[in-house]
Amino acid sequence: MGVLTLLTDLGYRDHYVASLKARLLQLAPTLPVMDITHGIEPYNIAHAVHVLRAVFRDFPVGTTHLIGVSDYGASPAGAVAAPAWHAAQHEGHYFVAADNGLLSLLCDGVPENLVRLYPPGQGQVAVSPTPPINPHLATLNPTREVLAPAAVRLAQGQALASLGPPTTELYMLTNRQLRLQDNRVTGHVVHVDHYGNLITNISRAAVDVVGRGRLATVHFGREQVRELRPHFAAAPPGEIVCTFNPQGSLCVAINQGNGSELLGLYFDSQVDVRFEGE
Repeated sequence: MGVLTLLTDLGYRDHYVASLKARLLQLAPTLPVMDITHGIEPYNIAHAVHVLRAVFRDFPVGTTHLIGVSDYGASPAGAVAAPAWHAAQHEGHYFVAADNGLLSLLCDGVPENLVRLYPPGQGQVAVSPTPPINPHLATLNPTREVLAPAAVRLAQGQALASLGPPTTELYMLTNRQLRLQDNRVTGHVVHVDHYGNLITNISRAAVDVVGRGRLATVHFGREQVRELRPHFAAAPPGEIVCTFNPQGSLCVAINQGNGSELLGLYFDSQVDVRFEGE
């Protein structure tokens, strides 16, 4: 039996997480379940992708990840139209999520293997042996009734193809792309963590390729930093520090301070790394 992880925007104040875990206990009492977080900002797909991308490879290959964020999906117009859900295989891991753009962002396109999921008693393949939901008695809860049963079956070793018909139809969102020039790498803040650290989409690999060993200066807002530090605490308290996190992403922070508030930078703020010769 594999491992099942949970990543949701259900929060910690209400009963929602307990209800989901109770459902998982009903389906598979001995299945190992590990929380990644339930503190994703409500409906924030970018936040969910950032957290998932940062950690899913730390789990054993074959792990199943249940993603309960914006779980009714979305139409191209941004409103719920015909809800859709998927199970996917990517880099040896399994993911179940609504068709809301999350999987396309995580995989930079269509996953290696993708199947369509249906509510119990509907569609071509039901994902749960439980009786169909009576529409007169209950409202469909996608995370509990569609995603959880599918995730349990994957974690118990059932084949992806047994969950639903294969598909390549996926709601597509595109990741912010780096802009690479001879003497500059331009990126953006893709996440602000709870410390106020600004995490960008500028990778160590991009800096190494464009920089070719030259001295780098990091520019953001009205500030510039001429030194890349080995870690967040390598600058004196209260000073700006630029460093790469364990995932290889360039971060801008203030040691023991909230960088986002003090620097006036937020999600999607531009950050440049410039090299000598510009």
